[in-house]
Amino acid sequence: MKKIPMRRCLASNQMFPKNELLRIVKTPTGEVVIDITGRLNGHGAYLRKDAEVFALAKRKRLLDRALECSVDEVLYEQLYKHL
Repeated sequence: MKKIPMRRCLASNQMFPKNELLRIVKTPTGEVVIDITGRLNGHGAYLRKDAEVFALAKRKRLLDRALECSVDEVLYEQLYKHL
């Protein structure tokens, strides 16, 4: 039986299977992008694929704190498109 990788959602602080989460990455160049493949280099944070979670992360600036940089509004619009 294959082990399922688990990751913690930044907003809800609960563990979920990796395939249920979106990975947001701060690349070594300082750019913040959504990592669809889950393999980009850089510091990553995970959010569950849910509109309420995205709204909470935006309101509380959770990605700003986790990635230690300011996240543009454009990234949040891109997150909603991945639902």
